[in-house]
Amino acid sequence: MLTFEQKLKILDSYPELERKNVSLGRVNYQYEQSVHDKKTVAYHLHPNGNGFIYAGMLQDYDVDDKGYVNIRDYTEEDLRSLLDKSIQSLSTGGKPLDAPEAEGIVLTDFSRIDSPGGIWTDADGGTLTLKYENDLWYIYSGIQLEMVFETREEAGEYLTEEGFKPLKK
Repeated sequence: MLTFEQKLKILDSYPELERKNVSLGRVNYQYEQSVHDKKTVAYHLHPNGNGFIYAGMLQDYDVDDKGYVNIRDYTEEDLRSLLDKSIQSLSTGGKPLDAPEAEGIVLTDFSRIDSPGGIWTDADGGTLTLKYENDLWYIYSGIQLEMVFETREEAGEYLTEEGFKPLKK
């Protein structure tokens, strides 16, 4: 297990992250260049060794209801790998690093919370933005709220029925 100081040193080595000291000796790190409303990558790193890294748009991680992974027992290699993936997911509209690159792939498993939100486009060039916030899925047209859904499945079905598909970067 890494110490609190070792975890801070690793996080400090990422120049794109901004350190924020919070209450009770805890530390957060934010990624201000995020293309999402979510900017906090590291949450409540504590001198007791506990802490969390955002993995809400990544597959194969056991996340809490806010999308964070507990890193208490992570090795340096595991922590760096998760940090790299977390920052990448916040940079790309949520596309997982291992997602297929082929054009025309349409997501069909709309029930997964870890599947990407991001930008959706239609054949006419129209765009909508899908975001997961406060346990709901929001669809925006520009800054205007278009629709709100309780599940990812409902949001995905709506977008597909309206002729939209996820934008591939």
